[in-house]
Amino acid sequence: MTDLRYPLGPMPQPRHLTPPERERAIPAIAALPQDLRQAVAGLSAAQLDTPYREGGWTVRQVVHHVADSHINAYVRTKLALTEANPVIKPYEEQLWAELPDSRLNPEISLLLLEQLHTRWVGVLAGVTDWQRPWTHPVSGTWTLDTLLAMYAWHGQHHIAHITGLKKARGW
Repeated sequence: MTDLRYPLGPMPQPRHLTPPERERAIPAIAALPQDLRQAVAGLSAAQLDTPYREGGWTVRQVVHHVADSHINAYVRTKLALTEANPVIKPYEEQLWAELPDSRLNPEISLLLLEQLHTRWVGVLAGVTDWQRPWTHPVSGTWTLDTLLAMYAWHGQHHIAHITGLKKARGW
């Protein structure tokens, strides 16, 4: 049986990507807002407030989490491009998912993601040194290639949570 927490398997953390791998990852990031919008299209308020698995976040929380996470990834990208090996600030994603804004209409985060990803892809299009480092205080030093792979996966990972729930429930 598939682990509902990781429907696409574990998050990739490569230090280096090949040019073809980057050529797949950047469009995945560009497509995420529309893909996520499609995944939640037509869901009722009750469906949006259904956890994707027992003990998991609701679909609504997942949408807002993707926005929170990708805002952080965008900032981390810019930090890595403008500072020498910046130490990034981790955040308590579980606690963020419990804040009052996680109960807002998902459309707010969908609109935010559309604009954010337009800017993020604009930044990524100009990257020439994918080995620029950034450091997470717990997990160590990574590269922009790592960040690109992680977040191309991250969006699809959460879409799979939503589409898996829809399939399981026959929505």
